[in-house]
Amino acid sequence: MDNELEQIEQFYTTVIKFITNYSFQILGAILILIIGIIASKYIYKYVLKLLLKTKLDETIARFIANFVKFIVILMVAILALGKLGISIAPFIAALGAVSLTAGLALQGSVSNFAAGIVLIATKPFKLEDTIRIHGLYGVVKEIKLAYTVLINEDKEQITVPNKYMIGDVLVNSFVNRIVEGNIRISYDSDTEHAINLIKKHLLENQKTSDEYEAIVGIESFGESSVLIAYRYWVVSSEFFKIQYCVNLDILKVFQDAGIKTPFPQREVRVLS
Repeated sequence: MDNELEQIEQFYTTVIKFITNYSFQILGAILILIIGIIASKYIYKYVLKLLLKTKLDETIARFIANFVKFIVILMVAILALGKLGISIAPFIAALGAVSLTAGLALQGSVSNFAAGIVLIATKPFKLEDTIRIHGLYGVVKEIKLAYTVLINEDKEQITVPNKYMIGDVLVNSFVNRIVEGNIRISYDSDTEHAINLIKKHLLENQKTSDEYEAIVGIESFGESSVLIAYRYWVVSSEFFKIQYCVNLDILKVFQDAGIKTPFPQREVRVLS
């Protein structure tokens, strides 16, 4: 019993000494931390407001403001530890080691974030633009720091990491997308009349874009037919639907006009 009382007394004495010797340091560290956190919020708002005045993209502005806020809190934490008499050198060494390990483990994510910042700053495309990237086509629905979301005609959501947006060839056709088609006609058909019929149909078709003029002409000469090619623009969300309808309509127009779409033919000569 006496030993237990002695241990309690020693513990009580230790606590009293600790509070007496370090109370002001602890209160000072807590006060520094509270002031730093409050100050970081005001600094965040000020930096954000300042960046938005420069017409910088809001996503990048918020990212920079948050980074500045984090740096301020980190510096305040270091000051608070110093107030307690704790050496910050081991913490800095440990932080460096952790940062290196995290950087190696998350290098893909870091590259995506860096590419996202470049994308938002340079703006090679915007929402509702139609882009082709990495063999994929789609309408841009979201631009995040780490990835970009596309929606194709089948309403499929395509998530593309932003590092591909920067490191690959990107084609932006904006709201519309170009359609390329062709049809073969026989050599004895009126080629000029066939071209005019296609032009007229594409011009009168309300589904094709009026912004760009359709292009129709002879692409090549085959063994038994002339290949007529046509190019026109449509809204990206109905690309395949309009393409298939136009192809059917052109075939019907040719059939009504008596323009032949021949089968492959070969001329065979028998020599005596």
